[in-house]
Amino acid sequence: MNQTSIDSIGARGGSLKSYGAGFVLSLILTAIPFALVMSGALPSSVTLAGIFSAGIVQILAHLHYFLHLDTSSAASWNVLALMFTLLIMALFVGGTIWIMYNLNYRMM
Repeated sequence: MNQTSIDSIGARGGSLKSYGAGFVLSLILTAIPFALVMSGALPSSVTLAGIFSAGIVQILAHLHYFLHLDTSSAASWNVLALMFTLLIMALFVGGTIWIMYNLNYRMM
């Protein structure tokens, strides 16, 4: 029995199996950076690269398993909304950093 359903706007819901797989993958991708930092066996630049790469893979896993964003035509509007949200967030964060750097420069 497949529990995946499609609602009236074309978005598909997930099954218990896909949510479980996403949860387990998220736990693994959280444990990897924790183990890298706690072991201290690698140089700090390699550890930092491992943390960032695990974070990026975890973001992609969350988008796929929990937000159900993929390359299907039914999810194209959701992907477009996500891209617009990322653009607005980048403008806010980048503008805030720019303003704070400028204020710091003027105060010195």
